[in-house]
Order: sequence, then C-alpha cells, then structure tokens
Amino acid sequence: MRGDPQEGRLAELSTTFRTLRRRLLTPNISATKLEVRGFYRKNPEAQELLETVGKSFLQGYGYAVEARSAEEAEEWLAGVPRAFRGFAYEGAGMGAVVLDALPGRRGRLAGLLAGAGRDHIYMIYVGIGWAMARLPKFLWPDVTRTDPLLRWLILDGYGFHQAYFHTDQYVYDTARHHPFSWANGPESYAARAIDQGIGRALWFVGGTDADRVGDLIAAYPAHRHADLYGGAGLAATYAGGADRAELEHFAERAGAHLFSVGQGAAFAAEAREKAGTTIAHTHLATDVLCGTTPERAARVCVDLMPGPQDRGDIPAFEFWRQEIAVAIRERRDGNGVEEDDHTFTTKGVGK
Repeated sequence: MRGDPQEGRLAELSTTFRTLRRRLLTPNISATKLEVRGFYRKNPEAQELLETVGKSFLQGYGYAVEARSAEEAEEWLAGVPRAFRGFAYEGAGMGAVVLDALPGRRGRLAGLLAGAGRDHIYMIYVGIGWAMARLPKFLWPDVTRTDPLLRWLILDGYGFHQAYFHTDQYVYDTARHHPFSWANGPESYAARAIDQGIGRALWFVGGTDADRVGDLIAAYPAHRHADLYGGAGLAATYAGGADRAELEHFAERAGAHLFSVGQGAAFAAEAREKAGTTIAHTHLATDVLCGTTPERAARVCVDLMPGPQDRGDIPAFEFWRQEIAVAIRERRDGNGVEEDDHTFTTKGVGK
C-alpha cells in the first residue's frame, strides 16, 4: 500500500526547509581558513589541523540547526572523527542557542545537554559563548539555568570568538578595553574568563607555534598573562599541532606561568577523558605540561571540583583552577602521590 502523497510532499518540504535553514544560519566555511583570518601558518600539517578544527565546528553547528531533534543531531555528531568530535559539539552548542533564539523554537540546547551532550558539557558551554558573541543581548540564553560552576566557560567561548574574528581589536590592540557585563558573577572575573578564551584563540592565531604564541601573550599587560597562558595551554593540549620539543619550549616560554599552562592542559585532558575522545596528542601534551597521564590529570580536575559557592570575591571556578594549578605543581615537583593508574592525590591542596 502506497503512502499518502501529501504526507510525502510535506516530509520533503520539511527537509528542504531544514536544509535551507542550515545554509542561512551557518557561517561560511571560508571563515576557517588561516589565510582568510590572517593567522600564522607554521607548516602545512598545522594549517590542515587548525582548519579541520574549524570545519568540524561548523559541521556540528550545521547538525544542531538542521536536525529534527537533539537526538538526531547527536546521531550525526557521533559520526565525526573522535579527534574532532569535541569541536563539533562546541559548534553544536552555538547552533543550538542560535536555533533556540528563533521565533517558536525552544529546547535544542536543553536537549543536547540532556542526552549524549552531557559528556561534552565543557565544549557545549564554550559554544554558548560563541552564540552570545553573535546574538543581540536580548536574545542571549538564560544562563541561570546552566551549571553555576561551569558557566564561566561560556565567557571563555565568548573570548575565543572575539579574538578569532576580531583579531585586530582583541589580539593586536592589547591596550584596548572591552567592557562586558552580565548578571552571573563579578564583572572583574568576567574579564579574566574572557582572557582565558582569548588565550585559547592565541594558539590558533599563532598557528601552534610556541614562540609566536609566547610573543602574542607577552604583548599584553603582565596581569593578564596567567589567564592567557592557561587558555593557550588548554588549546595546546586539546587541539594539538605541536611536537614534544615545541611543547617543552612552550612550557619554558611560560616561565612563572608554567602551572597556569598545566592547569589548562589538565582541563583539556578532563574534557577529552569525560567525552571518550582522548587521542595520542593528549598523552604527549599532558606528559610535557602536567607531568602525568591524561587519566591522572583529568582525575585531578574531578577530585578537586568544588561546589558552586563562591569564596568571597573569588568565584568557585577560579578557586578550582587555582587548586588544579597547585596539584600540577606538586606533581611536577615530585610531591604528588600516585595511588594507582586512575587516582592522583596531592599533599596539602586546599589546606
């Protein structure tokens, strides 16, 4: 028995509409080209890696806005190669927020976070920040519904977007002040969270070249260096693009901020471990920058994760970062206590 022709036409029309919606809402892929962005091209391998990251982000974005449901988007996202799946989820986070901002649309972001996206929560939260950078403020999502500890990652995503797309203002004009306000924590720390995202972007702007990235960070006022190095350390570990010698040189360039780099690297390890996307480079980077394995670096983050309550003027998120940096220092100094292959504890952290 043949199906109803009218139902078939409606299904076809729905598919056409969703495809058109994706094309209209998705940024042009040319925007991910290093030549277009004016970013440093270290070598063809690093260029291909960074451009594949950008393509994967846009792929995930497109899935989020075209899929019939969050579940269908997750089915498509599962097909993205493991090394780049987190970036696709980052894009999906942005796409979900943009889709939810359309009239009559709600629930795509909540659906992603309720399903398989739970394991990619860090990347999805970063993607929310991308969307906020593109949307007028009255269309921003209600971030009071997000995790109070992790929501600072949203501003990390915002900072990455601004440095990636407005590089002259956010990267090369280091003295320029960029006012930002939101009602979800101290504004003084909002600027620091944005700097963490800018630091991640500097790994891309500098083409994964340790000296280029170090020089870019050095041009900023000194009080911003720790957060910038933390973000760059995260990107160096999560995105990759540097070999052992280059990572060792980057750690040397960081100097007094080495343990901010290690904290960022540990965050990256936790993001990949939680999502099951750990790759060979994760092992290399955590070995160099944290002095341990991805599993143990991730365990540091999990074991030290605080409750959402702020400590006076210090957001719980920043307290967490500081505790992780201390733990990484203890590990590199040889004072950490490794109990087995899956557990890592520290002496005196938080005392």
